[in-house]
Amino acid sequence: MDILQFKKVPFLGIMRGVQESQLESLVEASIAGGLKALEITMNTSEAASLIRSAAAITKGRLVIGAGTVCDVESLRQALDVGATFIVSPVLVEEVVSHCRKQSIPVFPGALTPQEIYRAWDAGATMVKVFPAKFFGPAYFKEIKGPFHDIKLLACGGVTPENKNEFFSNGADAVAFGESVFRKEWISGKEYHRITDRIKNYINNTAFDIRDF
Repeated sequence: MDILQFKKVPFLGIMRGVQESQLESLVEASIAGGLKALEITMNTSEAASLIRSAAAITKGRLVIGAGTVCDVESLRQALDVGATFIVSPVLVEEVVSHCRKQSIPVFPGALTPQEIYRAWDAGATMVKVFPAKFFGPAYFKEIKGPFHDIKLLACGGVTPENKNEFFSNGADAVAFGESVFRKEWISGKEYHRITDRIKNYINNTAFDIRDF
């Protein structure tokens, strides 16, 4: 993963349940919107094939990672097909340890202060606070109080309307999924709507380039 590009555009797109026939249009729509990092979840049918194809389509214009990586076998499958970063819904210590040894950016999920600290201490590049919507942006300010060095990715419930609140309260990056990659837009081939929605997230966003 190109960490420098992710610092400049700290937004992570999450694609789940997409099909091979839709992939090129989705990737191109993401790039047109200004996105720099895209995750394909491993619980998507034929996920490994999709990751391989997406990496080929992007030609370096977008970094492709694997999400919902919950065991070492899924991790190996993802890395074998070209995933350059790894995301998990929870802390899986074996996955984080392997990524850390191989200098692969890894984003394990956590929610409580104890979980967030454990994930960071295990070697996370950034801790995915999930689902962020239940505690809201103010929660990030509270977490950053004692844990100001821990890098946090807000995932779940981040919208174009509240994104700046997450950043101003301490989120280092944000993620979005079905709010952008909507099934009705994909099935209707309205890919321009996806591009526009991504632009709504990225444009006019108040964030600093943070050191992570």
